[in-house]
Amino acid sequence: MAYIGYARVSTGDQTLDLQMDALRAAGCLDIYEEHASGATTARPALAAALRTCRAGDSLVIWKLDRLGRNSKHLIEIADDLVQRGIGLKTLTGFDIDTTTAHGKLMLQMFAALAEYERALITERINAGIAAARARGRKGGRRPKLSPEQQQHAAQMAEGKMPITAIAQMLGCSRHTVYKALAVVEVPA
Repeated sequence: MAYIGYARVSTGDQTLDLQMDALRAAGCLDIYEEHASGATTARPALAAALRTCRAGDSLVIWKLDRLGRNSKHLIEIADDLVQRGIGLKTLTGFDIDTTTAHGKLMLQMFAALAEYERALITERINAGIAAARARGRKGGRRPKLSPEQQQHAAQMAEGKMPITAIAQMLGCSRHTVYKALAVVEVPA
């Protein structure tokens, strides 16, 4: 019986140190590391960890949300492990050990809660975006040129000045000038 560890963080600026220390302390022989979103189902290090596990082994994770936030995917992984005679064990949060009946029940409950939490986060983000739009804010990057500069660019372009020269005068790219010309209406 071997413990196979899997550690994951969502972004490149996060570190795996805490998870790696906990997995080593739990006695994991092999530890697979990954920098990927939990919402992504195609994760190479997770696939490698699952391939490494043999009957009698246990896949050890620091916390249930490290395996994924989608309950369907979590249940698929857990079912696959059970069919292959492999356990799933968490080190923090609620103690889940799928080699027991209680552990199997807990996994299903917490997978559903993790998916619910992810749905709530998405709902809050969308509500915040809608509220900002209702107040007249439109996301995205601010224009490089101020409205006055855009107007000035339009006047120079109407005077047949080359776009390259306009861009050099305003300290921007030609693309920025073309965008400004598309936005500004030149008074007749």
